Amino acid sequence: MTPRAAARVLVAALIVATTLLALAGCNPATFQNPIKGAGADPYVVRWHHGYYLVESRDGGIWVTRSPRDDLVGIASGTAERIWTFPTSGPACADLWAPELHRIGSRWFVYYAATTCDGDNANHRMFALESATDDPQGAFTNAGAVTDAADRWAIDGTRFRWHGIDYFVWSGWPGGSDGQQDLYIARMSSPTRLVGTGVRLSTPTRPFERHGAPIEEGPQALIHDGVLRIVYSASGSWTDHYGYGMLTATSDDLLSPRTWQKSPVPVFASDDEATSPGHGSFVKSPDGTEDWMVYHVARYRGAGWDRQIDAQRFTWSLTGAPVFGRPVGDDVAQAIPSRR
Repeated sequence: MTPRAAARVLVAALIVATTLLALAGCNPATFQNPIKGAGADPYVVRWHHGYYLVESRDGGIWVTRSPRDDLVGIASGTAERIWTFPTSGPACADLWAPELHRIGSRWFVYYAATTCDGDNANHRMFALESATDDPQGAFTNAGAVTDAADRWAIDGTRFRWHGIDYFVWSGWPGGSDGQQDLYIARMSSPTRLVGTGVRLSTPTRPFERHGAPIEEGPQALIHDGVLRIVYSASGSWTDHYGYGMLTATSDDLLSPRTWQKSPVPVFASDDEATSPGHGSFVKSPDGTEDWMVYHVARYRGAGWDRQIDAQRFTWSLTGAPVFGRPVGDDVAQAIPSRR
């Protein structure tokens, strides 16, 4: 076969393959939600040409590494159990919303858990520390992560702002259930908080009070020198879960006056998706795009029966995030940008 004839055969084969993919509704440059058929509170981080998803399920904490730089194909990646739930102690039941953070040459997993009797009132934040720089390797118990008040706490996250580390979590204002506020404290180490946390926000807006007055799932979002905290509002079991947002107006992060709250939700249910919330933010493989990974209810009234979705978001001319509307399951989206 001559080189020209071989080239013609190759072109013909490519045309056939592309046609078959199109007929199957499977454009290789696009994807459709969900990116994982079942899951909640997804926390994703990119490292060494892979995306890592940390989850609490099947008796332990699992970390899944995507195929090379494939955020939306993460469900087909390699999963490793890094921690098995203990059978005694203060953190052996109802382990919720783990997050995976690289600090120095180690990884830390922050998660909420309660005592073996499942008493919700005993929920606190805890941490695991990796033995090496492998996020799927061995982890050891690093103890509780609590402030001086040592009250109910879930959904803890950390971030660095102007060289100072902070921890933000959702907590009760008193000793009993009924309302969840957001609290913040400085960190003196990856597992130590300084003093007593400051309440930075409380659920006073109508969109934060469906089912119960709740602010939870905080995530720091930093862009063009502006710090924002995107959080989830209202009862996660309702059809009205969605994102609220706080914007820091000064560097005094421990002052509630610093934080300006959006008067309306910035990401909410629509005809395509119900109760989007409690997710994380990550860059595309080439670093040029911003993506959000979050959970939605499978259908209206589904409660905690949820799946994991992803979509790109942009920024307005004023520098605020534009999340748009949740992208439904039947909508083709361009895959995250690669070099």
